[in-house]
Amino acid sequence: MLDSMAFVVFLIIAALAFDFLNGFHDSANSISTVVSTRVLSPKYAVIWAAFFNFVAVFFVGTAVAHTVGKGIIHIDIVDNLVILSALSGAIIWNISTWYYGLPSSSSHALIGGLIGAGVSKAGTSTLFWPGIIKTTLFIFVSPAIGMALGFTFMILAMNLSHRSNIAKSDKLFRKLQLVSAAVYSLGHGMNDAQKTMGIIAMALFSKGLLGNTFHIPLWVIIACYTMISLGTMFGGWRIVKTMGTKITKLQPMGGFSAETAAACSIIGATVAGIPVSTTHTITGAIVGVGSTKRLSAVRWGVAGNIIWAWILTIPVSAFIAAVTYSCVSYFIC
Repeated sequence: MLDSMAFVVFLIIAALAFDFLNGFHDSANSISTVVSTRVLSPKYAVIWAAFFNFVAVFFVGTAVAHTVGKGIIHIDIVDNLVILSALSGAIIWNISTWYYGLPSSSSHALIGGLIGAGVSKAGTSTLFWPGIIKTTLFIFVSPAIGMALGFTFMILAMNLSHRSNIAKSDKLFRKLQLVSAAVYSLGHGMNDAQKTMGIIAMALFSKGLLGNTFHIPLWVIIACYTMISLGTMFGGWRIVKTMGTKITKLQPMGGFSAETAAACSIIGATVAGIPVSTTHTITGAIVGVGSTKRLSAVRWGVAGNIIWAWILTIPVSAFIAAVTYSCVSYFIC
């Protein structure tokens, strides 16, 4: 059963379901700032974000997909059960954090799932440490970069508009925020859709359906960008409230600065083939923007809860995946 082609099809469907859930879970990242500043209504914000999530297919290659597909665990030990267990760990953690309104990382949940399933099957020797270290390092680096850029862009924006009155400045940045939201959504689609591409390509490669060379078929690319866009359109509204209002109060200037900062960081990481968390990056950027007013403008208690969710994502999703692998392999053997 687990080795049949029908099960490969099931895994592809499950991976695309995760991709949809990724867009659903992370839509808050794309629209929270533009909704909280009332530049767009939630209805039009998700359409705007989803459109640019999909358009990203025309702007970038598949470097991140290759990192996920063959840069976390050694691909020679991958089988259908490893992929199923990895997806289970990621999906269960995503649903749990969505329920509690915590903006955790779908990316790191998937990577944690791969680690847990791989170790459960073949021990720690199967781990590809360069890829894991690079990805884990960016749990801390990406929000720090987002925070620094958010702070910098906000200071620049305030200095460039200091001679303008509040009404004119607000009108300008409301228009600019449409652009920054679009660019951020491009970055989100570029990085996050590729993670599911990597998983599907792993399933196909492990069955010999990609030949001797690991690559990402065009139909997989189109399918993954389509599903993440659809997920974004449905929106994870519980997380929108946390991202848009609970961390700090945003105005259009701040929303523009946060989205631009996060977009620069995410697109840079995507070009470098690093699967970063769009959630971590935009949260860091929002904190950076808020701290330009005063440190007390940031609700550090909320930020602390979010950071705990970040820290727990990889180990908890890895644990869930490892338990799934052990239980299923026990009953089928």
